[in-house]
Amino acid sequence: MRRYLITRLAQAAGVLWAAYTIAFFILDYLPGDPVSVMAGAAAQSAALDPAQLEALRREYGFDRPVLARYAAQLTDALRGDLGDSMAAGRPVTSVIAQALPPTLQLTGSALLLAVAGGGGLALLATATRRRWLRQVLLSLPSLAVSVPAFWIGLMLVQLLSFRVRIFPAFGDDGPAGLVLPAVTLAVPTAALLAQVLARSLTAALAEPYVQTARAKGAGRARVHLRHALRNACLPALTVAGLLAGQLLAGAVVIETVFSRDGLGRITASAVAQQDIPVVQGVVVVGAMVFVLVNLAIDLLFPLLDKRVAIGTAHAGSAA
Repeated sequence: MRRYLITRLAQAAGVLWAAYTIAFFILDYLPGDPVSVMAGAAAQSAALDPAQLEALRREYGFDRPVLARYAAQLTDALRGDLGDSMAAGRPVTSVIAQALPPTLQLTGSALLLAVAGGGGLALLATATRRRWLRQVLLSLPSLAVSVPAFWIGLMLVQLLSFRVRIFPAFGDDGPAGLVLPAVTLAVPTAALLAQVLARSLTAALAEPYVQTARAKGAGRARVHLRHALRNACLPALTVAGLLAGQLLAGAVVIETVFSRDGLGRITASAVAQQDIPVVQGVVVVGAMVFVLVNLAIDLLFPLLDKRVAIGTAHAGSAA
């Protein structure tokens, strides 16, 4: 188990390093001069001279070679310092820390809705005795995946905000303002989880141990929930971990659509102003959330399936 944990931690560190490195070099090679963009308004009003612009470049390290800047910024990042925002003049960690809680609230709510909705749909589809109903239920995830999330959001706003007037259309108005963005973000994720879990449940229900449980008199609900679901949920858990990063990226778009505070607003502003430290910080935070969720799921695997721990132990002894 110790070897399993060390391996997963090393993989997590590698993902974070790769995300930081790729983001750094992509942002560095983008066209345009971020210092000139940052000083654009001031340059128009106060006519900044080249000496002042050069001083700003030295302040943010743009006068140094790219590899030297990468090494210095990576060293600072390892200490928890992601630099200062070029637009706000504050530490990037402070800017992100202020915007992160609303985004995590939205992402967490969407993930809970997706797990509940996708899991419930898969269980209902595989438990029903009516063949036509099963076909209808299993076709719903494919339909939901094919529809763009922003279109779902617009339809929900049109129906539940403008016509029925149950939920607010825009802004961050407490729990009521969270419902439509969370549902919009959850629908595609729930559809993918339902597809994976339904296929895993169908395969698990055909296994000999399930037939044995039925022969011993286990009811339909007991067979589904106690015998089949435990093994069938492993692929769904893997997919849920992969979708965690997608949910965070989707939250950035959904926050913009619903005019909510969060990472979406600061990311859009940072991209428009070429605030490279903030954009890079958002990438690193997104990668960190993705890594932490997947690490938690990896650590759950040995608890749900003892074969993972046994296989790890055999690999360690062989080494």
